[in-house]
Amino acid sequence: MRRSERLRVVANEAIGPYALVRVERGGLDPGIPGQFFMLEAPGRPLPRPMSLCQAPPGELAFLLEAVGPGTRALSATEPGAELNVYGPLGNGYRLEVERPLLVGGGIGVAPFPYLSQRLGAPPALLGFRSIWHAEAAALVPNAEVIVEPTLVTELLRDLVTQCYKVMACGPEPMLEAVRAIAPDAQLAWEAPMACGYGACYGCSVEIDGVLQRLCVAGPVLEAA
Repeated sequence: MRRSERLRVVANEAIGPYALVRVERGGLDPGIPGQFFMLEAPGRPLPRPMSLCQAPPGELAFLLEAVGPGTRALSATEPGAELNVYGPLGNGYRLEVERPLLVGGGIGVAPFPYLSQRLGAPPALLGFRSIWHAEAAALVPNAEVIVEPTLVTELLRDLVTQCYKVMACGPEPMLEAVRAIAPDAQLAWEAPMACGYGACYGCSVEIDGVLQRLCVAGPVLEAA
C-alpha cells in the first residue's frame, strides 16, 4: 500500500560514483522488487523516482547517481536530514520464475540487491562503463562483472540457450538488445516522472507504437 512519510537519513555511503542513501523505514512497505519510490530532497519540491535497492530491517536504501540538480541534492543528503518518501509505486518484477538471470547496466543495477534477496541470489550479469562504476556490483551476490567495451548482451546470447529467464534493468539500448535476445524477459524501463501515479503523463513512452505511462503500466514490462 503506497503512502507518504518524512523519513530521516540514517547513512550515505559512496560506492564508486554512486551514493547508497539509507533512510528509516517508518511505516512504509518495501513492496515488490522493481517498484519505485518518489524521493524529495530538502529544498527540492520536485521528487525523483528511485528503485528500492535494499530493505534491511527498519530501513530502506536507494542507490543514486547524481546526474542533475534533484539527484545531486538527494545524493548529497547527510545523516539526520529528512526526505519526503512516497511509495511503493508501479509494477515490479514477477517473482514466480524458474532459473532467473539478472541482467543490468550501470545504475540499472539499483533494484537488483533487493530482487536478488527475494529470489535467493540467482546469477547476474552486470555491465559498467568503468571499473569505478563496477564497484556497485559488490551489492549483488553471484554477479559476473563486464566492463566496456565488452557488453553484457554479448554474454547473454550464450546463456539464454540454457533456459534462463531474464530480468533486466538498464539503459534503453541495452533493454532493446535484451528484448531481441530474450523475448520472454522482464524489463524495467526508465522515464522522467513528476507524480508517480499516472496523473501527469510525464513518463509516457512509445513502445511498439503504443504510448505507455511507465509509472502505472510499468516500470517493469514484459518484453513481448
